[in-house]
Amino acid sequence: MNSHLFNQNPHLVGASNINTNLIDYSVNIPISLMKSIEGKYFVGTAPNLRFGNATNAWARLYNPPNSGVNLFVNTWTVSDIFSTPYSVQIWFNSTPPGFIQFSQSTPSNMTIIPQPQSHIQLQYAVAVSGLPTSGIKAYGRYGQAGTTITSEEEGKFIFAPGGSYLIFISNPERPTLNSSGNIAFGWWEEPII
Repeated sequence: MNSHLFNQNPHLVGASNINTNLIDYSVNIPISLMKSIEGKYFVGTAPNLRFGNATNAWARLYNPPNSGVNLFVNTWTVSDIFSTPYSVQIWFNSTPPGFIQFSQSTPSNMTIIPQPQSHIQLQYAVAVSGLPTSGIKAYGRYGQAGTTITSEEEGKFIFAPGGSYLIFISNPERPTLNSSGNIAFGWWEEPII
């Protein structure tokens, strides 16, 4: 730093005399960043979820019974539904209808080698009839055509092995109109001790 700057700015007078080795930093780090640094944070998308014409679609984070981890749901997004208003239902630990397919997930920290592998499965189904059974219908949201719904859960929804967090989409206002959209998730995993 140039010494003439100290003369121009009274707030910097004496700044050159600070020993930075004596500064004790206190920094608040968001939990999602910390879990990413630890290699425990993952993201994934279920793309092109077709629904309409009296059918629905869903995507979920499923914690397999033998995973050895607890699932912490951090964020989710429903997007790219342009043709119709739509309904979103959130279900805990339910049995969903339809043929289950699998989508890829990736760790958010690309600096770790080898890359951590998720124990959680990102599952989805398209053009399904009926609603999930059992479990709990926890809450719902509603979106206009072309809008994105997103929610920051901050890890407050926690699921043990065998549990799941499911997002179910439909278009009850225009059920005969075909549509599609995407559901994305961010989550972290903690080993069960």
